[in-house]
Amino acid sequence: MKIITEHMTVETKGDPDLIDLTERIREVLKRSGLRQGSLTVFVTGSTAAVTTFEYEPGLIKDVRALYEKLVPRKTGYAHDASWGDANGFSHLRAMIQGPSLVIPFENGKLTLGTWQQVVLAEFDNRPRRRDIVVQMAGTGNEKQVGG
Repeated sequence: MKIITEHMTVETKGDPDLIDLTERIREVLKRSGLRQGSLTVFVTGSTAAVTTFEYEPGLIKDVRALYEKLVPRKTGYAHDASWGDANGFSHLRAMIQGPSLVIPFENGKLTLGTWQQVVLAEFDNRPRRRDIVVQMAGTGNEKQVGG
């Protein structure tokens, strides 16, 4: 079994930026030469998250509206009082969604559904440069043991 780690940088526009990472992740997997295993996508930082959904304009609007309903931007948060950066909502949204996602892969291909894309959700109230860590654990073209 091999473990391969790659990093990619993504420039965001700030909340509510939702960026489709699927093709970039497919390219990382392809370059790795791994055929079977699991891939983890992780965003560093406490005001962004990684998720999956059908990346289409209507659902993008719905997802943005959902985050605003769950954790409204304009509500006063204790974090804002502590630091004065007015991004308490960003931390809470990221905490609810989570910073990582695990995707199995078979025959060198991600096992995503037809309408399932991997999406970076930027929640911070300003543009950011995000480091995305893609770590793959798996086997390559060597003969597979077992079923």
